[in-house]
Amino acid sequence: MAVVRPALMEIYKQLYAHFGPRHWWPADSTLEMIVGAILTQNVTWRSVTLAIGNLKAAGLLSLEGLLAIREEDLSPLLRPTRYHIQKARKLQAFCRVVSVEHGGNLDAFLAQETMSLRRRLLEIYGIGPETADAIVLYAAAKPIFVIDAYTQRIFHRLGFFPEKIGYGEMQSFFMEHLPPDVPLYNEYHALIDALGHHICTTRPQCAACPLAGCCRAAQNTPD
Repeated sequence: MAVVRPALMEIYKQLYAHFGPRHWWPADSTLEMIVGAILTQNVTWRSVTLAIGNLKAAGLLSLEGLLAIREEDLSPLLRPTRYHIQKARKLQAFCRVVSVEHGGNLDAFLAQETMSLRRRLLEIYGIGPETADAIVLYAAAKPIFVIDAYTQRIFHRLGFFPEKIGYGEMQSFFMEHLPPDVPLYNEYHALIDALGHHICTTRPQCAACPLAGCCRAAQNTPD
Protein backbone atom coordinates (compact mmCIF):
# COMPACT_ATOMS: atom_id res chain seq x y z
CA MET A 1 0.00 0.00 0.00
CA ALA A 2 3.01 2.27 0.38
CA VAL A 3 3.01 2.83 -3.39
CA VAL A 4 -0.60 4.05 -3.48
CA ARG A 5 0.09 7.63 -2.40
CA PRO A 6 2.73 8.28 -5.10
CA ALA A 7 0.39 6.70 -7.67
CA LEU A 8 -2.49 8.95 -6.61
CA MET A 9 -0.26 12.01 -6.68
CA GLU A 10 1.01 11.09 -10.14
CA ILE A 11 -2.59 10.84 -11.36
CA TYR A 12 -3.26 14.25 -9.85
CA LYS A 13 -0.21 15.77 -11.56
CA GLN A 14 -1.19 14.35 -14.95
CA LEU A 15 -4.75 15.61 -14.63
CA TYR A 16 -3.56 19.05 -13.51
CA ALA A 17 -1.10 19.24 -16.42
CA HIS A 18 -3.91 18.38 -18.85
CA PHE A 19 -6.79 20.48 -17.49
CA GLY A 20 -5.06 23.18 -15.43
CA PRO A 21 -6.61 24.69 -12.30
CA ARG A 22 -10.39 24.32 -12.22
CA HIS A 23 -11.16 27.28 -9.92
CA TRP A 24 -13.79 25.42 -7.91
CA TRP A 25 -16.26 26.16 -6.41
CA PRO A 26 -17.52 28.92 -8.78
CA ALA A 27 -19.58 31.27 -6.58
CA ASP A 28 -19.68 34.88 -5.42
CA SER A 29 -20.32 33.98 -1.78
CA THR A 30 -20.24 31.06 0.64
CA LEU A 31 -24.03 30.85 0.64
CA GLU A 32 -24.10 30.78 -3.16
CA MET A 33 -21.66 27.87 -3.09
CA ILE A 34 -23.92 25.96 -0.69
CA VAL A 35 -27.01 26.73 -2.74
CA GLY A 36 -25.18 25.45 -5.80
CA ALA A 37 -24.16 22.24 -4.03
CA ILE A 38 -27.78 21.54 -3.14
CA LEU A 39 -29.18 22.46 -6.55
CA THR A 40 -26.60 20.53 -8.58
CA GLN A 41 -27.97 17.16 -7.47
CA ASN A 42 -28.92 15.21 -10.61
CA VAL A 43 -28.49 18.15 -12.98
CA THR A 44 -25.84 19.96 -15.02
CA TRP A 45 -24.02 22.99 -13.67
CA ARG A 46 -25.41 25.11 -16.47
CA SER A 47 -28.91 24.50 -15.14
CA VAL A 48 -27.75 25.46 -11.66
CA THR A 49 -26.40 28.79 -12.89
CA LEU A 50 -29.78 29.55 -14.45
CA ALA A 51 -31.55 28.90 -11.15
CA ILE A 52 -29.02 30.92 -9.16
CA GLY A 53 -29.49 33.73 -11.66
CA ASN A 54 -33.22 33.58 -10.97
CA LEU A 55 -32.60 33.84 -7.22
CA LYS A 56 -30.25 36.79 -7.67
CA ALA A 57 -32.69 38.59 -9.96
CA ALA A 58 -35.43 38.14 -7.36
CA GLY A 59 -33.16 39.41 -4.58
CA LEU A 60 -33.47 36.12 -2.69
CA LEU A 61 -29.90 34.85 -2.49
CA SER A 62 -29.57 35.28 1.27
CA LEU A 63 -30.64 33.27 4.29
CA GLU A 64 -33.30 35.84 5.06
CA GLY A 65 -34.54 35.94 1.48
CA LEU A 66 -34.78 32.17 1.12
CA LEU A 67 -36.68 31.87 4.39
CA ALA A 68 -39.02 34.78 3.75
CA ILE A 69 -40.50 33.41 0.54
CA ARG A 70 -43.12 30.67 0.48
CA GLU A 71 -41.96 27.28 -0.81
CA GLU A 72 -44.53 27.36 -3.60
CA ASP A 73 -43.16 30.73 -4.76
CA LEU A 74 -39.53 29.66 -4.47
CA SER A 75 -39.82 26.41 -6.40
CA PRO A 76 -40.64 27.96 -9.83
CA LEU A 77 -37.37 29.91 -9.67
CA LEU A 78 -35.53 26.59 -9.35
CA ARG A 79 -37.31 24.91 -12.26
CA PRO A 80 -34.13 24.70 -14.44
CA THR A 81 -32.61 22.26 -11.91
CA ARG A 82 -35.39 19.61 -12.06
CA TYR A 83 -37.13 18.34 -8.90
CA HIS A 84 -37.58 22.03 -8.13
CA ILE A 85 -40.24 21.51 -5.48
CA GLN A 86 -38.01 19.18 -3.46
CA LYS A 87 -35.01 21.46 -3.95
CA ALA A 88 -36.92 24.48 -2.68
CA ARG A 89 -37.71 22.46 0.43
CA LYS A 90 -34.06 21.43 0.78
CA LEU A 91 -32.78 25.00 0.52
CA GLN A 92 -35.22 26.23 3.12
CA ALA A 93 -34.46 23.30 5.44
CA PHE A 94 -30.77 24.20 5.37
CA CYS A 95 -31.42 27.91 5.91
CA ARG A 96 -33.78 27.14 8.77
CA VAL A 97 -31.12 25.14 10.62
CA VAL A 98 -28.59 27.96 10.31
CA SER A 99 -31.19 30.50 11.41
CA VAL A 100 -32.52 28.56 14.40
CA GLU A 101 -29.29 27.02 15.68
CA HIS A 102 -26.80 29.79 14.88
CA GLY A 103 -28.89 32.93 14.71
CA GLY A 104 -28.43 33.13 10.95
CA ASN A 105 -24.63 33.20 11.30
CA LEU A 106 -23.44 30.97 8.46
CA ASP A 107 -19.79 31.32 9.48
CA ALA A 108 -20.61 30.02 12.97
CA PHE A 109 -22.45 27.04 11.48
CA LEU A 110 -19.49 26.20 9.24
CA ALA A 111 -16.98 26.65 12.09
CA GLN A 112 -18.06 23.39 13.71
CA GLU A 113 -15.50 20.58 13.94
CA THR A 114 -15.25 18.74 10.63
CA MET A 115 -17.10 15.54 11.45
CA SER A 116 -19.64 17.31 13.68
CA LEU A 117 -20.45 19.63 10.78
CA ARG A 118 -20.74 16.70 8.40
CA ARG A 119 -23.07 14.82 10.75
CA ARG A 120 -25.28 17.87 11.22
CA LEU A 121 -25.49 18.42 7.47
CA LEU A 122 -26.52 14.81 6.92
CA GLU A 123 -29.38 15.31 9.38
CA ILE A 124 -30.85 18.10 7.24
CA TYR A 125 -33.61 17.17 4.81
CA GLY A 126 -32.29 16.41 1.33
CA ILE A 127 -28.55 16.56 2.07
CA GLY A 128 -26.69 13.33 1.33
CA PRO A 129 -23.00 12.45 1.66
CA GLU A 130 -21.79 14.04 -1.57
CA THR A 131 -23.61 17.33 -0.94
CA ALA A 132 -22.54 17.40 2.70
CA ASP A 133 -18.91 16.76 1.81
CA ALA A 134 -18.96 19.44 -0.89
CA ILE A 135 -20.18 21.93 1.69
CA VAL A 136 -17.57 20.83 4.23
CA LEU A 137 -14.73 21.08 1.71
CA TYR A 138 -15.68 24.04 -0.45
CA ALA A 139 -17.70 26.22 1.95
CA ALA A 140 -16.13 25.39 5.31
CA ALA A 141 -12.63 24.74 3.87
CA LYS A 142 -12.19 21.59 5.94
CA PRO A 143 -10.30 18.55 4.61
CA ILE A 144 -12.75 15.92 3.47
CA PHE A 145 -12.60 14.17 0.09
CA VAL A 146 -15.73 14.49 -2.05
CA ILE A 147 -16.83 11.38 -3.91
CA ASP A 148 -19.19 11.21 -6.88
CA ALA A 149 -20.11 8.87 -9.72
CA TYR A 150 -17.14 10.06 -11.78
CA THR A 151 -14.77 9.02 -8.98
CA GLN A 152 -16.12 5.49 -8.94
CA ARG A 153 -16.09 5.18 -12.73
CA ILE A 154 -12.58 6.53 -13.23
CA PHE A 155 -10.87 4.70 -10.39
CA HIS A 156 -12.59 1.45 -11.26
CA ARG A 157 -11.24 1.76 -14.78
CA LEU A 158 -7.81 2.62 -13.40
CA GLY A 159 -7.90 -0.59 -11.35
CA PHE A 160 -8.15 0.89 -7.85
CA PHE A 161 -11.79 0.03 -7.09
CA PRO A 162 -14.05 -2.95 -7.77
CA GLU A 163 -17.15 -2.29 -9.84
CA LYS A 164 -19.35 -2.31 -6.74
CA ILE A 165 -18.05 -0.14 -3.90
CA GLY A 166 -19.66 2.16 -1.36
CA TYR A 167 -19.24 5.91 -0.92
CA GLY A 168 -17.60 5.60 2.50
CA GLU A 169 -15.10 3.01 1.32
CA MET A 170 -14.02 5.20 -1.60
CA GLN A 171 -13.72 8.26 0.61
CA SER A 172 -11.65 6.39 3.19
CA PHE A 173 -9.32 5.18 0.45
CA PHE A 174 -8.44 8.71 -0.65
CA MET A 175 -8.23 10.14 2.84
CA GLU A 176 -5.97 7.32 4.04
CA HIS A 177 -3.56 7.75 1.13
CA LEU A 178 -3.50 11.51 0.63
CA PRO A 179 -2.47 14.22 3.12
CA PRO A 180 -5.39 16.11 4.72
CA ASP A 181 -4.90 19.15 2.54
CA VAL A 182 -7.88 21.34 1.58
CA PRO A 183 -6.41 22.81 -1.66
CA LEU A 184 -5.34 19.32 -2.79
CA TYR A 185 -8.75 17.79 -2.09
CA ASN A 186 -10.43 20.78 -3.73
CA GLU A 187 -8.46 20.56 -6.95
CA TYR A 188 -8.34 16.76 -7.10
CA HIS A 189 -12.11 16.42 -6.96
CA ALA A 190 -12.54 19.16 -9.58
CA LEU A 191 -10.04 17.46 -11.89
CA ILE A 192 -11.76 14.09 -11.49
CA ASP A 193 -15.02 15.76 -12.50
CA ALA A 194 -13.38 17.37 -15.52
CA LEU A 195 -12.06 14.00 -16.69
CA GLY A 196 -15.34 12.22 -16.05
CA HIS A 197 -17.42 14.88 -17.77
CA HIS A 198 -15.27 15.45 -20.86
CA ILE A 199 -13.26 12.27 -21.51
CA CYS A 200 -13.89 9.30 -19.18
CA THR A 201 -17.59 9.20 -19.99
CA THR A 202 -19.82 6.14 -20.21
CA ARG A 203 -18.24 5.71 -23.66
CA PRO A 204 -14.67 6.74 -22.82
CA GLN A 205 -12.46 8.62 -25.27
CA CYS A 206 -9.33 6.76 -24.26
CA ALA A 207 -7.18 8.19 -27.05
CA ALA A 208 -7.66 11.68 -25.58
CA CYS A 209 -7.18 10.68 -21.93
CA PRO A 210 -4.12 11.95 -20.03
CA LEU A 211 -4.27 8.79 -17.89
CA ALA A 212 -4.39 6.28 -20.76
CA GLY A 213 -0.85 5.11 -20.06
CA CYS A 214 -1.73 3.93 -16.55
CA CYS A 215 -5.34 2.90 -17.15
CA ARG A 216 -6.18 -0.78 -17.17
CA ALA A 217 -9.39 -0.21 -19.13
CA ALA A 218 -7.65 1.91 -21.80
CA GLN A 219 -4.98 -0.72 -22.30
CA ASN A 220 -7.66 -3.35 -22.87
CA THR A 221 -9.52 -1.19 -25.39
CA PRO A 222 -9.11 -2.41 -29.01
CA ASP A 223 -7.42 0.04 -31.39
